[in-house]
Amino acid sequence: MQQQTTVMPDNCVAVIGAGPGGLAAAKWLAAHGLEPVIFEASARLGGQWNSTSATSAVWPGMRTNTSRIMTAFSDLDHAPGSATYLTQDEMLDYLERYAFVSGLLPTLRLSTRVESLEPAAGGSWLIRSASGGRERSEVFRRVVVATGRCGTPSVPEIEGLSRFSGSLGAIHSAQYNGVERYRGRHVLVAGCSISALEIASELAYGGARVTVANRRQRYVLPKLISGVPTEHVMFNRAAALLGGVLPPPELAAGLRAKVLAVAGNPAQFGAPAPDDDIFAAGVTQSQQFLPAVAEGRIAVMPWIEEIDGNRVLFRGGRRGEFDGIILGTGYRLSLPFLDAATAATLGLDDVHMDLHDQTFHPDLPGLAFLGLYDLVGPYLPVLELQARWISYCFAGIVPMPSQAEMAEGVARAKAMRAGSPSLPMHVAALGFARNAGVEPDLSARPDLERALLFGPLSAVSFRLDGTDALPDGVGRARGAAAAFGAVSHPAFTAEEQAIRGLVRREALSPVA
Repeated sequence: MQQQTTVMPDNCVAVIGAGPGGLAAAKWLAAHGLEPVIFEASARLGGQWNSTSATSAVWPGMRTNTSRIMTAFSDLDHAPGSATYLTQDEMLDYLERYAFVSGLLPTLRLSTRVESLEPAAGGSWLIRSASGGRERSEVFRRVVVATGRCGTPSVPEIEGLSRFSGSLGAIHSAQYNGVERYRGRHVLVAGCSISALEIASELAYGGARVTVANRRQRYVLPKLISGVPTEHVMFNRAAALLGGVLPPPELAAGLRAKVLAVAGNPAQFGAPAPDDDIFAAGVTQSQQFLPAVAEGRIAVMPWIEEIDGNRVLFRGGRRGEFDGIILGTGYRLSLPFLDAATAATLGLDDVHMDLHDQTFHPDLPGLAFLGLYDLVGPYLPVLELQARWISYCFAGIVPMPSQAEMAEGVARAKAMRAGSPSLPMHVAALGFARNAGVEPDLSARPDLERALLFGPLSAVSFRLDGTDALPDGVGRARGAAAAFGAVSHPAFTAEEQAIRGLVRREALSPVA
């Protein structure tokens, strides 16, 4: 018996995923007259912050690596008295409150897995889903895919890994569940991602003997710079605008000088020296990793050549015996519900997907992707900006990009496959804000110019101009910039004045 297919009303938009990205998409769609239907495979919303989800990678004691100001949407602050860095429970509570105050609870279909997404007649999309033994087939005119990028662990090919015989076994960092079982044991942490270094540090200060192996040494930023969260200092509007006026070699040299000034060279702590080209080396973050290296709590090795039993051979010939291995090697892009033809159109592989500005494809009308990039820096402000752009396009507030514009965007995405897949937060934020027409006009607020150039790219700082501007946006943006004593007055320092001069023309010319 053929399953009946329901054609949903034209103003219904399917949102796949109820993590931060999916919730932001649904909130902004609903705010502009569309009716979101949120599909979530888990029994609770929250995405990665729902520790009961099969795809969650949080561990007990884990905290955010970005501040409460940069881990928030513009319509809801964290609870008064919240610490600078939030726990998993606090983040899940925040997302549940966000869904409640945004009126999203009736739109949620929890414990509902999307089995397939494929084109339907008339440019629509057919979604087949399953929940509690019941299957549904529904056609939507528009769909937002917001399933996140950190659901499927990436496991490197290492000779002998599957036969590792250490008593604690080999796991991916997504399976890490705290330090207790590793106390007094020798643990190899593979990778230089934030999660790898945070886990290595927790183990080292928790009584384990720790070795870290990586393919290349990255520059390591602390979580705090002179008491100010790092992303408030490094991921600001001025830094993004500099990318538009300086050639890459000068930009790289300036960034390296800044990083060395605030964090030092890993070699000073006893880790290998990273490449002089900071773009080739990459940047990661950990408050305790380099101090632990300097104290002899963590040894740093080159990448793994092969594994024989519990013995590991590193590149260069050094060896070690280990009780356990933790692979902090990131995640691969995975959208198993997409039909083969759509995946081929997107050029989907484990790392890449060819989209115009990370969002649309000219040959896939009505389909948008949100938050599926490898972002460096705070996620929530960027997710909100991308959600606003999508909702404005679907609601007709701003025009959809033309076919020619999207084709050019896809061509750029293909050309960038040879480079790093990482997307800096400040670059992404300004791009989405300009597409949505909400990049603030600095010339209109001279007394706020320093805060907007050198303060944090908080979500509320994009609620000053254009659609959905807030009456109290200026005061809240000023407060976010002044938090932690970062930008507390409008007078520029000499260094800031020099940078302001370089970026002024672009900074004072927002794209409406």
